[in-house]
Amino acid sequence: MYEKYFKRAIDIFVSLAAIILLIPILLLLYLIVRINIGVPVFFKHQRPGKNEKIFTLYKFRSMTDERDSNGNLLPDKERLTKFGRLLRSSSLDELPEFVNILKGDMSIVGPRPLVPYYLPFYNESEKHRHDVRPGLTGLAQVNGRNNLSWEKRFEYDLKYIEEITFLKDMKIIFQTVRKVIRPEGTGIAEVDFKMYRQLQVERSEESFNSNHE
Repeated sequence: MYEKYFKRAIDIFVSLAAIILLIPILLLLYLIVRINIGVPVFFKHQRPGKNEKIFTLYKFRSMTDERDSNGNLLPDKERLTKFGRLLRSSSLDELPEFVNILKGDMSIVGPRPLVPYYLPFYNESEKHRHDVRPGLTGLAQVNGRNNLSWEKRFEYDLKYIEEITFLKDMKIIFQTVRKVIRPEGTGIAEVDFKMYRQLQVERSEESFNSNHE
């Protein structure tokens, strides 16, 4: 009942109220990002939403466009500035996602939207994380965020969508506020999921071959 009729209404109300109330902070962050990192100020990236429908995610930029002598972008860790780390640790870089929530691309609470090129690497169970709108925060985010293994993150995502209730969403939101005050796991994930899943397949094949030699 809540998921079908009230969750979206709450998303619209909260995101609209947040955008209006946060206008001064958004404008200030816009100026600071422009001065410290440059233009464009916003990071725009394609992400799969509900039913794997692709949408454009909005965030404040936290990385520069620094490149090597061959014109290739430097690794993420080298492009993430001190100011960018502050933005991420405080989750202020994610404030523009309230626009995504208002548009209906996202929800306040749900599995975090990941990059599209991960889609072919999900197993059948993991694909169900796209049965609902992705969230600004989620069960995985309040239980370790990037400190979690990929399996554990997806386990939390699937646990959340098994039964979505108002009380559970409120609990996650309050836990998120606490995590913002005392941030953890907000850096760059150590292992790309595509690479992680490919390594799993390779190890499985090696194990199979060694057992059949």
